[in-house]
Amino acid sequence: MSEKGMFGIQGSGDTSGFGGLVNTTVTVGSTERPFGGYFDQVADDLERAYPLFSDAIEKVVVDRGELTLFVKRDRLFDVAKVLRDQLRFEMCISVSGAHYPSEVGRELHSVYSLLSITRNQRIRLEVCVSEKDPHLPSLVEVWAGTNWHERETYDMFGIIFDNHPGLTRILMPDDWSGFPQRKDYPLGGIEIEYKGATIPAPSERRSYK
Repeated sequence: MSEKGMFGIQGSGDTSGFGGLVNTTVTVGSTERPFGGYFDQVADDLERAYPLFSDAIEKVVVDRGELTLFVKRDRLFDVAKVLRDQLRFEMCISVSGAHYPSEVGRELHSVYSLLSITRNQRIRLEVCVSEKDPHLPSLVEVWAGTNWHERETYDMFGIIFDNHPGLTRILMPDDWSGFPQRKDYPLGGIEIEYKGATIPAPSERRSYK
């Protein structure tokens, strides 16, 4: 009898429980003005405060009620300082990573969620780098709270934050090989150093009858 995944899916070979369901990745293009809400104000204020705005910002995307500024790697630090000092985005809430293997030359994305307490506004920055050159400037000097977030993003995705005060793994052992949240990381069958245990491959984890 063939193995069956969730929702009655058969024949996919996927027994991880998700039935071979695949979410199609859609690349969102640059949003045309007006962006709506306070997003136009943020873009206008940043453009006035940072003369290199048009060179630094690859695109502005408004999707699902969120504003994302795609920033060039070599302008990230300067844009972050302007956002903190002049636009009053005092907090970086999180730094996270994403891996898009199909985006050749920009496979790794780092996403920064920013909060302005003064303006009661939220925006995001997103920067893309390649797997072969996964370097970004650390923003710990701008927002001290990014310290552990950058370490986790490095640990899970292999993005290297230059000038970070202590860029070491934070979840995995120091000698761990690979970056567990990349799309090409094995789902199972990886030897674990703890007590000599192993993680079974997905096809061996569950029995479907």
